[in-house]
Amino acid sequence: MKALRVRDLQFVVPLALILGAGLAAIQPGSFLIGLAGFAFLLALGLLALSTAVRWAGGGRTLAVMSALALGLRLSAGTVLFLVLPIDGYDEPDDRAGHVFTDAHRRDDQAWDLASSKAPLWSAFDRRYYTDQYGGLLALSALTYRALSPDAHRQLLVLTLAALAASLGVPFFFRAAARLWDTNLSAAATWLYCLYPESVLTGGAQMREPFLLTFIAVACWGFAEWLEGRQRLSWLWLAVGFIGLLLVSPGIALALLVLFAVWMRIRGERIRAAIPIWIGGIGLFLAAILFLAWSLRSAGNGGGTPVGIIASWFRDSVAWVIYELERGSGQVQNVFSKLFPAAQFAFVIAYGVTQPLLPPAFLEPTTLTWHVIGILRSVGWYIVLPLLAYSPFAIRRLPPGTTRRVWTWLAAFSWLWILLCAVRAGGDQWDNPRYRLIFFGIQTLVASSAWLSWRAERDPWLPRILAAEALCLLLFSQWYLARYYLIGIHFPIMVVMGMCVGGTAIIMLGGAFWDRRRLSRPQG
Repeated sequence: MKALRVRDLQFVVPLALILGAGLAAIQPGSFLIGLAGFAFLLALGLLALSTAVRWAGGGRTLAVMSALALGLRLSAGTVLFLVLPIDGYDEPDDRAGHVFTDAHRRDDQAWDLASSKAPLWSAFDRRYYTDQYGGLLALSALTYRALSPDAHRQLLVLTLAALAASLGVPFFFRAAARLWDTNLSAAATWLYCLYPESVLTGGAQMREPFLLTFIAVACWGFAEWLEGRQRLSWLWLAVGFIGLLLVSPGIALALLVLFAVWMRIRGERIRAAIPIWIGGIGLFLAAILFLAWSLRSAGNGGGTPVGIIASWFRDSVAWVIYELERGSGQVQNVFSKLFPAAQFAFVIAYGVTQPLLPPAFLEPTTLTWHVIGILRSVGWYIVLPLLAYSPFAIRRLPPGTTRRVWTWLAAFSWLWILLCAVRAGGDQWDNPRYRLIFFGIQTLVASSAWLSWRAERDPWLPRILAAEALCLLLFSQWYLARYYLIGIHFPIMVVMGMCVGGTAIIMLGGAFWDRRRLSRPQG
């Protein structure tokens, strides 16, 4: 990276002091200790961010993206911390200012560890059950112990998460520009920065902002090695994968699979890639062992490492289906009318569509939760049709390596989405945040599809949007009838049948129209 400039301090230090003072003022404990802790953390983070932005070479556009990424996440987390105790539910998470239960539990245990005399590596013990792998818990405890020894300042780790999330933006931008071009890189990075689910998790004490950034760093290292065989690429790959192993080794495995297939598609010679293959095999084995050890520490049996992981996944899926069926009378009604294979398909489809848009608007709740639900749902229902359209866009590419790479990226995106749907079912919180982990790859696929449509004006994207709009209107009417007695309250199976039938008519009708149009004599 380019060397840090002294001129950066002219805006970093005052900004860190101003933001630090504001955050310290709304947190418990000594104001001066809080100011020192927040200002120190913000100064380091802002200096790293400004250096990364200049290194990435995106100019003013990238600077605006990175500033927005940080500002949105820090603002969202702080505002929700203040508003949820007033306009949330009468539950422990809301009263403590947390959107996510996992964030609340992990943050409390991080403070307990930090304020105790136990060493930080105790975060990897089984008794600290809130963090399955221990890495984020240890980092949070270190932050509290070093910067907030006198009081539990929850916004301190939230600030760390927001800084970590924004630091991934320059790496993501440069990796995409290195592999493709600045137009695709800019479009994908805007989506990467502004996606509501990413903003929400980036303003919380969650793993996702760290995972997104470690993936972006690893992707930059991979892009630099793939395109230029630069030695420094090994450093970035190491940083990315070590971070993933500490926070979530399973994600390191998935990213390794993504890179390995990508290399195979590119036709990289085995001899030229011997070091990276050796490193990849070692990383694969380390991730398997670390993941199995973590799951076994959490009480999962299975014998061998692979057996432990398989047992955990099988039990998780069974539990998700059980919870989904038990938690909703409507789902019980649907399940009672479906055979087992269809039930499984329903769980996947239900998971892919989460968070549902109609109930975000229509389900009775507080204003704060309405805003959160609407933004999360709108964000996903903008990205989802672009991902659905991606196979049509890829089909227009000329046969060759580029087409095969995009096919793999689209397939990986959908495999991950479906895996999250299976793993977390219709859960409107776990499912979307699991899906978010590889959102960088999804943004590339979605942005490429969007740029392709703008150039070609392919009729398939409007058809997909029409099918989405039809399904949303049908379910909106169902929710209106259910909650407000407006219109006819059709049985849920009828509404689902109308959605499937309407989508089939639009898609098959479009295919028939295209075929008929192409079969007409020219001239």
